[in-house]
Amino acid sequence: MAYQLTLTIGARSVMHGWWPDLATAERKYSRWIGERGGVDGVRITLTDEADGGRVLKSWPDEDH
Repeated sequence: MAYQLTLTIGARSVMHGWWPDLATAERKYSRWIGERGGVDGVRITLTDEADGGRVLKSWPDEDH
């Protein structure tokens, strides 16, 4: 099982990371939001690669 974080700015993917456990991936997700969340056009997604790339979390939320 692997969890992937992806940081995109606009349509360009600029950073990726993979972790074997969800707890670590979620901590990294929160850290990336704190470190890079203020950049215009940024999107950070956490996906479950073992489940076909299902998106677990996405920032900012689609509703905002």
